[in-house]
Amino acid sequence: MRHPINPVLLFSLWLLSAQSTALVTDKDQPIELAADSVEVDDGKGLSLYKGNVDLRQGTIRLWADQVTIEHRGEKPGKIIAVGSPARFFQQTEDGPIKAHAKHAHYVVNNELLTLTGDAMLIQNRDEIRNDRIIYDRARHQIKAGDAAKGKQRVHITIQPPE
Repeated sequence: MRHPINPVLLFSLWLLSAQSTALVTDKDQPIELAADSVEVDDGKGLSLYKGNVDLRQGTIRLWADQVTIEHRGEKPGKIIAVGSPARFFQQTEDGPIKAHAKHAHYVVNNELLTLTGDAMLIQNRDEIRNDRIIYDRARHQIKAGDAAKGKQRVHITIQPPE
């Protein structure tokens, strides 16, 4: 009797075997931004960037229509991106990671990226799609579907080795 293979388990095993680690220097690099307009409210600890926003930190890139940064002291605490779609890229030791979604919420301290609305995450040639994907860069974990409080079934494509 054949047992069905759980695609989320299969994808998780693939992810753990890939051991994709971010370049250690990324989090120590300055954050650089370019946008069509900016509003800064130091009293509230908020910065709002609008129009063709391009955020960079080391090999990390984030493109969006609008980015809000919540500051904790002089350092950013949360980065919220909205786009059609908002796009994310990072070079890791095992190849690039690309993602896109209508909304991206990134917590700087724990390196947690939450993608919502037509979310897709691609590592090398493999991909995962769902309405909600949580990518924990520090722990090298991905959650989607019920595990990420999503409402849709998870769709995964795992390419054969070259």
